[in-house]
Amino acid sequence: MQQDLITQARTWLAEDPDPETRAELAGLIDAGDLAALADRFAGTLQFGTAGLRGELGAGPMRMNRSVVIRAAAGLAAYLTAQGQAGGLVVIGYDARYKSADFARDTAAVMTGAGLRAAVLPRPLPTPVLAYAIRHLGAVAGVEVTASHNPPRDNGYKVYLGDGSQIVPPADAEIAAAIAAVGPLEAVSRPGAGWQTLGDEVLDAYLARTDTVLGAGSPRTARTVYTALHGVGTSVLTAAFARAGFPAPVLVAEQAEPDPAFPTVAFPNPEEPGAMDLAFATARRTDPDIIIANDPDADRCAVAVPDASTDGGWRMLRGDEVGALLAAHLVDRGATGVFAESIVSSSLLGRIAEKAGLGYEETLTGFKWIARVDGLRYGYEEALGYCVDPDGVRDKDGITAALLIAELASVLKEKGRTLLDLLDDLALAHGLHATDQLSVRVEDLTVIADAMRRLRENPPTALAGLPVTSAEDLSRGTEQLPPTDGLRYHLTGARVIVRPSGTEPKLKCYLEVVVPVASADELPAARERATELLTGIKRDLAAAAGI
Repeated sequence: MQQDLITQARTWLAEDPDPETRAELAGLIDAGDLAALADRFAGTLQFGTAGLRGELGAGPMRMNRSVVIRAAAGLAAYLTAQGQAGGLVVIGYDARYKSADFARDTAAVMTGAGLRAAVLPRPLPTPVLAYAIRHLGAVAGVEVTASHNPPRDNGYKVYLGDGSQIVPPADAEIAAAIAAVGPLEAVSRPGAGWQTLGDEVLDAYLARTDTVLGAGSPRTARTVYTALHGVGTSVLTAAFARAGFPAPVLVAEQAEPDPAFPTVAFPNPEEPGAMDLAFATARRTDPDIIIANDPDADRCAVAVPDASTDGGWRMLRGDEVGALLAAHLVDRGATGVFAESIVSSSLLGRIAEKAGLGYEETLTGFKWIARVDGLRYGYEEALGYCVDPDGVRDKDGITAALLIAELASVLKEKGRTLLDLLDDLALAHGLHATDQLSVRVEDLTVIADAMRRLRENPPTALAGLPVTSAEDLSRGTEQLPPTDGLRYHLTGARVIVRPSGTEPKLKCYLEVVVPVASADELPAARERATELLTGIKRDLAAAAGI
């Protein structure tokens, strides 16, 4: 067994094209570190609907050039088999460790396979790549990014020619093509032959961004902005300048790309502490709102002044921003379908119904939301918003930032705030309060055990609220294809439990709805909602054994 592991590692080492991972692997072999080798060779990083994502390092269970070359070769074979030989594949990348290398390897493999490859000119937001696919008439697109994962991670996100991320069965077919790739030396990788794009695509994207705004709308909101060490700053500030907003005040410590993400534990606006520097900057400069993008700028976080909170600023939940943008679009006369994933707040459905608009729920992820027929607006609670589906069929943190800044400006002109509009929505539709129980694990069996416990012994009540129905989503429903998840409907509440598709986390999404008859009742309704959410978290954690 030990000798098999060493042999496997030496075979991998012999074809690894990267001096850094070669040195890492050679060191482990020489040291006889069987535990570290076993971890890296326990299987292969699985290609799924999120593409690839994992920790950087040597071996088939890590993100590295060998893994990426195989993924690119499999994707090229799949495209060729689909009749796309000679088609264009456009490639984007963020500023993480190895992103530029992975993008270049992908371009070389595509070129060697007889496809045409075009690489964006520098690290740019993921929505620019999603836009470029359809703008350039590409048959596929690849974005090298790990989004908001920790600094040690990278990833590989695949889009097809419709500009949407892959969904089944394409993911399984691409995975099979990757598995069929032989020795790396057999994968043609010429040293040239692909195109490095100029700024034309970026300029075209920017020219479209302000079309999400109303003609002649107020553009007065003052903003503090952080890119969280990602690639958003130059594109967002250019978009704000084009639209005529005041230049955002940048969180200087986080404005430039830095793959080490030195000021945050996790480069995700939702994580504790990630927004502390933005709050400090806001306390010095007194803006109307704070806007944050995640490192590849496809997500958008918003914070608002709130005198009732410590420090005077409060992060809005993704569901709150989702409802605010929906209300703003309705107010502007939007038509079409509003869509969201099943883990997002049911408030969107009530807003759409009252406005006479179509509404759909999908599985988690914009790969599903973007495919809704007639989509006008889609969002997901994890800070993802699609406000221009004809331009970008994915979440886009740049255009979402423009739209929330417009809404803040409209309200400002009336002497009102985003919090006032949230109160209006609670009075119109009931107070919809959401929260999340999220458990990060080192051992993935913890997640599997929790899901098994809940399937074998589903809770009958949570926080004193009876469970009126329990669904195992792995069996699918009339509206949804199968997915690993559980959904509980309670009297006045809803809970969904699922493993994360991109991180080692078990995620539980909670929502309670408290009726509100008048503005005077709002404080008591909020207290009741907080009490119920706390109780549901406690009882669900006990039922899941986490």
